Amino acid sequence: MKAITQHIPNTITCLNLFSGCLAITFAFRGYLDVAVYCIFAAAIFDFLDGFTARLLKAYSPLGLQLDSLADMVTFGVAPSVLLHVLLYRNLGASMEDLSLLVVSFIPFILAVFSGLRLAKFNIDTRQTDSFIGMPTPASTLLIASTVLAGLYNEPIARLLTNNWLIIISAIVLSFLLVSEIPMFSLKFKKQESSAAFFKKYSLQLVFLVVCIASPIIFGLFFIAAMILLYILISIVLWLVKPKKSMAANR
Repeated sequence: MKAITQHIPNTITCLNLFSGCLAITFAFRGYLDVAVYCIFAAAIFDFLDGFTARLLKAYSPLGLQLDSLADMVTFGVAPSVLLHVLLYRNLGASMEDLSLLVVSFIPFILAVFSGLRLAKFNIDTRQTDSFIGMPTPASTLLIASTVLAGLYNEPIARLLTNNWLIIISAIVLSFLLVSEIPMFSLKFKKQESSAAFFKKYSLQLVFLVVCIASPIIFGLFFIAAMILLYILISIVLWLVKPKKSMAANR
């Protein structure tokens, strides 16, 4: 029985990888909505594999490596392909238009920096309770949810026809992935008391409450809006914290 349970998290990780492959395939064929749904499914599997591994205490070196490889496809290559397809369409590029074709490949820098981010995460001992730099699922869900919202919302659809916005977004997200900006995690660990729990995770709990209410405010764009808020809060805390430290040292 134990031998079977040891393979459950890895099986879920494989479903993450499979969903990422489907997302890439559908995106290249022009079914961007289906590609986004595949990415959402992959994100759920990505959450469940870690949750299941902790629940069943089924940790393994194989699972760690497999998780990174799956995330590279789902949260590195797939979002790059989404942006590439959008840019390719906007430019009207073809195999004969070499200059336009090269420009449409710019979003793949996101895949490169996602690989760097994942490799860095695996060897960085500072990232046990929080993140240093933006997690790859966050950048991917930001892109995927914006693309999905653009299919049903005219103002967002117009934004997605802005080539400079797509290129700059890919560059900025690539920077955030490997930056030294601390970003809070939504993983909770048991504390000695309820008071200690609420004190340690007050920011995360407030953020989750806002997330629950956000679909009413932002509609289909709520996932992207919450990730943008997550980035903004993390940057503000990063900018404010050194100032507090300097003031304390005076």
